[in-house]
Amino acid sequence: MSTEDVDGNRIPGLPWKIIGKFKTFDEAVDYKAAALKEDRSLQLKIHQQASNTKPYYAVKSRMDPEIAEMVKEMEKKSKKVKKPRQKR
Repeated sequence: MSTEDVDGNRIPGLPWKIIGKFKTFDEAVDYKAAALKEDRSLQLKIHQQASNTKPYYAVKSRMDPEIAEMVKEMEKKSKKVKKPRQKR
């Protein structure tokens, strides 16, 4: 099986950022639930970071791609609006 079969027409999304690191999975789940209550526009996931010396669980977040697209469109529209020139 090649990577082309697996990925297909995959469109890359926004990058994930680590917002918390925890020693146990339960701590990471609690933090994820609290962060999701605070901001519903985020996508959150828990990722086990494998390190030989210090394994930990990372909570990663990114803005929902649909919301990010809407924000980008709004910013584009606000930049297009120009003030009319004043006559001298």
